[in-house]
Amino acid sequence: MAGIGYAMVGVPNVADTAKAQNNVYYWADDTEMVSTGGETNRQIINLSQIPKDMQNAVISQENKTFLTDSGIDPMGIARAVYNMARGGNTQGGSTITQQYVKNAMLDDQTQTITRKFKELFVSIKVGASVDKDEIMEGYLNSAYYGRNAYGIQAAARAYFNKDAIELNAGECAFLAATLKGATYYDPAGARSIDPVGATPEANQKRALRQMQDTLGKMVEYGHLDAAERAKHTKLPKVQNPRFNTALSGQIGYLVDLANAYLVNNSDTTGVTERKLREGGLSIYTTFDKKKVKELETAVKKVQKANIKPKERPETDTHVQFGGASVDPDTGAIVAIYGGEDATKHFTNNADQTGAQVGSTFKPFVLAAAMKWGVRDPDLEEVQAQDERTKVSPKSLYSGKNKLKIKDYDGSVWRNEKGEEWLQVNDGDKSEGSPPNYQIDLREAMRVSANSAFVQLGMDVGLDKVKEAALDAGILESSLSGTDYPTFSIGTSDPSAIRMAGSYATLASSGKQRDPFSVTKVTDKDGTLFEHEDKAEQAFSSQVADNVTDVLKTVVEDGTGTNAQLTGREVAGKTGTTDGNKSAWFVGYTPQLSTAISMFRYPDDETMKNRTFLEMYGTGGQESIHGASFPAQIWHDYMEQALKGEKAEKFPTPEPIGEVVNDVPPPTPTPTVTETEEEESPTPTPTPSESLITPTPSVTETCGFFGCEETDGGNDNGGADVGGTDGGVTTSPTPTDTGGDSGNGNGNGNGGGIFGGTES
Repeated sequence: MAGIGYAMVGVPNVADTAKAQNNVYYWADDTEMVSTGGETNRQIINLSQIPKDMQNAVISQENKTFLTDSGIDPMGIARAVYNMARGGNTQGGSTITQQYVKNAMLDDQTQTITRKFKELFVSIKVGASVDKDEIMEGYLNSAYYGRNAYGIQAAARAYFNKDAIELNAGECAFLAATLKGATYYDPAGARSIDPVGATPEANQKRALRQMQDTLGKMVEYGHLDAAERAKHTKLPKVQNPRFNTALSGQIGYLVDLANAYLVNNSDTTGVTERKLREGGLSIYTTFDKKKVKELETAVKKVQKANIKPKERPETDTHVQFGGASVDPDTGAIVAIYGGEDATKHFTNNADQTGAQVGSTFKPFVLAAAMKWGVRDPDLEEVQAQDERTKVSPKSLYSGKNKLKIKDYDGSVWRNEKGEEWLQVNDGDKSEGSPPNYQIDLREAMRVSANSAFVQLGMDVGLDKVKEAALDAGILESSLSGTDYPTFSIGTSDPSAIRMAGSYATLASSGKQRDPFSVTKVTDKDGTLFEHEDKAEQAFSSQVADNVTDVLKTVVEDGTGTNAQLTGREVAGKTGTTDGNKSAWFVGYTPQLSTAISMFRYPDDETMKNRTFLEMYGTGGQESIHGASFPAQIWHDYMEQALKGEKAEKFPTPEPIGEVVNDVPPPTPTPTVTETEEEESPTPTPTPSESLITPTPSVTETCGFFGCEETDGGNDNGGADVGGTDGGVTTSPTPTDTGGDSGNGNGNGNGGGIFGGTES
């Protein structure tokens, strides 16, 4: 049987390997958006044009006995077959000869026993009849190095813009590392495939470690002089990963988003990273060409008129915007703004950026209070979880500045160090009438009173606030500070896509749909995938419509008046973070939900310890609020995006809940006044529109612990991001996970004060 098998297989021709085809992407109206993939296929070169260092790098790292072995690893094949029989992964260590054969058999990548034995017989025949130099040449010419580059010549051009023969030892060792899986070794990162594990920072650490290991082995096996090896202790400088002008502007972000959706949901879509790479797919997206253009136009209009980095370099450099627009009826992502240009700015700002959302998180607190209710302070904790009072928007809470935050049972909340929490409001001022500053929740949302919503969150329970955010469609991995009072006012950093999607849940009267970007995928054999609508009733229509009604007040007569649309009902919320490091406006009509973000963040991926920068003075403004540039962009875009569509009204909400804390205000007394309290030794944080505190960070201004720099304990920085494009399932696992997957984007904000006294 072995003899027959050996006789039936042939030696592969390297010229026939790795013939990637184009993938064609279509707009939502089925017109072609872009064709990409196959145009950077591969250029075959002779072994004489491939540096000896490149040959020795792969030998040292992959197969040190290559020059003397038979071309197969029987034990490796045996392990693969055994694992496959048990239902596990069949891929494992193999020789360079086997890897070349695997590349050559690109038309058959099934993980079956038949294919494994076919690969075995082909490898045996190649090992017995093909010269080692020819095998090495074929392998390096057919291997995949990332960036859609097949073969060493294409790789040299993709990463270094030079011919392969010009590569030095360090560059060769680096390219050998990419053969382990470019998703996790490309220094530019691959957030579109794995937004957590494949950040630029994590990939750079991983690639450098692998490169140094390869160079060490090259010295150990006598392939490289120690003095030459000592010249290559850092990663070589690589060029822009996008050199295809067809992917410029917003197109590259759209393609990345669609690809990520398919790959990250490959169990459903059937499209793996390899299948995407091989090409030949027709990918039908949800993106509306007209709306994408209008969103970009709205951003650029505001940017051109206000952001002047040459005139105001200290305040107007590194300013970035992001945006996403979702259809509430379907969950389809109809438009995004990912950044200035996908070929220049690689991070998709519509996706995860690490920018905290501030007060745009407050609707989830209100939804939790209406859905589950506040706990009874007179009951034990277990019983109080079950016996709750659902709240009405007429419920009363204190809008007092520097409010002492209490747990639901009336006890003063203290952190792990036993320190009290005094919640600061926008502008360091109280809302409502003295002496107790009671305001109802509608008014608290209208003026964005932090103290009222922080206390409401404590009364409901932060676990229920978290649950409401998740139910709306926020990804858990983007939530942070969930055990601290300020969780309720936006210390988390969901993406613009997820914020637009979660507000779309409210717009659709509580029906939640994960945002998605691909409706259908076909190939030469027919339809591979077609999107199915999967809606869940996250909130009752009574809850969702009441939250919408409160958010209408914000736009009609509150902080969001700049977002008013001609002849249309709008619900929305502004959000600005402490330190003025990010600003948001998220709002919706019955037909469309849109989120706009603004922040300052250096665009240099190679810069260490990057952090968000303050926006005091940016755009000539004293400070940036969600009500300013983000709301203006939102307004300009939505006016055009909805042009020609019939204006629809939101449903009239049914009455909900009970009025809690409905007690007459106490008679004023002259003993304690707000003025006296403000003159007390209680430290005061730097004013901002919406002072929030990511508890776990080092304060940069007067905040948590007054003006003294103190480490809060838990890391709230980093892009601990929650996936791409919504509906993301399991991401690929790196071959070599070492290194930090975060990006160090901590805001270091302070929105409450520990310590001090208050009557």
